[in-house]
Amino acid sequence: MRMLKRIFSRFFIVALTIILFFLVDVLLVWGVVWVFAGWLAVEFPAARSWIELALQVLIWLTVFLAALHAANRDMVPETKIPWILCIVFLNVFGVAIYAVFSSHRPSKKVQKRYRALFEHSKKFETGGVTLRRINEEMGRWSDVSEALVTTNPAALVYEKTKTEYFPSGELFWARLLEDLGKAQKYIFMEYFILERGVFWSSVVDVLARKVREGVEVRFMYDDIGCMGKVHLVYHKKLEKLGIKCVKFNPFVPVVTNVHNNRDHRKITVIDGTVGYTGGINIADEYVNEKHPFGMWKDTAVRLEGEGVKGLLLMFLKLYNLSKKTCEDYTPYLPAAYEAFEGEGFVQPYGSGPRPMYARSVGEDVYLNILSTAKNYVWIMTPYLIIDYRLREALVMAAARGVDVRIITPHIPDKKVVFALTRSNYMALIRGGVKIYEYMPGFLHAKVFLADDCMGVVGTINCDYRSLLFHFEDAVLMYGTKALSQIRCDFEETFALSARQTEADAKRNVVWRGVCELAKIFAPLF
Repeated sequence: MRMLKRIFSRFFIVALTIILFFLVDVLLVWGVVWVFAGWLAVEFPAARSWIELALQVLIWLTVFLAALHAANRDMVPETKIPWILCIVFLNVFGVAIYAVFSSHRPSKKVQKRYRALFEHSKKFETGGVTLRRINEEMGRWSDVSEALVTTNPAALVYEKTKTEYFPSGELFWARLLEDLGKAQKYIFMEYFILERGVFWSSVVDVLARKVREGVEVRFMYDDIGCMGKVHLVYHKKLEKLGIKCVKFNPFVPVVTNVHNNRDHRKITVIDGTVGYTGGINIADEYVNEKHPFGMWKDTAVRLEGEGVKGLLLMFLKLYNLSKKTCEDYTPYLPAAYEAFEGEGFVQPYGSGPRPMYARSVGEDVYLNILSTAKNYVWIMTPYLIIDYRLREALVMAAARGVDVRIITPHIPDKKVVFALTRSNYMALIRGGVKIYEYMPGFLHAKVFLADDCMGVVGTINCDYRSLLFHFEDAVLMYGTKALSQIRCDFEETFALSARQTEADAKRNVVWRGVCELAKIFAPLF
């Protein structure tokens, strides 16, 4: 029964349709070439051998030029080798795959709309802390913050912001419902996964009630992220409740690469003064109402005050991108913010595909933290499928005497991804990095903490999809009260985790061979 549900699911049907369309396109193009060559051979039999030679030269020239193009493209180095292998070994079929799927950039129309929204948003991206203050207050950590502003000018640094960290989905859920119930003007929510269940029912009940009270409610969810979780036209059901709902980048049976650019963010903004982000989606396993992978460990951070502006503007840009509108943000910006003393600085930031973002912003932040830390860097991540830059940064930090620790899940949600994660253990352990597995179940948190001074809580995994293809968000914090809460959570989580040794990381030859082969092609997916 489960297999039949998968076969007749929307995802399977759409994916199968895309594959069929792709095969038809390839067969049509090369079919025309072969038919034309066959006609020439019949009309000019004396030149048959020359025609066959010309056809072979055309094929190999196409393969050579495609491989040369891949080798010289401005892309992550790890993606070049698998694409070249795909082209060479699959011949013209590999060239076709490369031509259609190798670019993970949004369409030109989407890029144009985003550039317009980027320019439009500049007038609202004002205020924040001056660079002089950042240098004076943050010391050597100011380099991390300044580099982030350089690569992402919208990532302003704010003070006057109260921070609160949630070490579990259950605590986040209770506080979220409390804040939603207090909304007076608007509620904006953006999530990768939305699934019907106890968690969502409690949220939608509050949203529907707030709509009746005159509060503007907007909800944006990712279409692929929610595939199989809610039905195809669920957004229309929400609209009937008065909720302005958008499906981000709807999945349609078209042969294109744009399906890779997903909205992996998790953002809630209430009246412009309260905001949330973190790893928690709105589904029951995230708050342990069900246990498909043991106990689910996840985290979130709550901002109250001026720093919420960063989350608000991120939401409005992507919402307007999806709606193909360009609205005035002024009505949603509070006239003034309450001041919270002794809370340090917060820097909400977005990350995403090029050319929307000039660089891999999420990875750059992680790299800069690792290169700046002197005492320790502790990390929680569900997936550890990293490129050479990040692996070497982890090892080099450990070589400097920094206590580098990474917590990953013990019970996986995706077995192939888990195998790839574990395949990275040996090199890291031998490089001095300490690896722990969270024994009670699945860990989905995305958290960095360094030297009790700087931390990151957000949606950005340590894998290729998060670092290269998805729209993501996070909050960089310096000197905030949430940092001590994050440290307590790490210490409690270490106590529930098993440190991995070289003996644990050692696998049989077949397993290692399969994983090493899979790692070659991991950047493509």
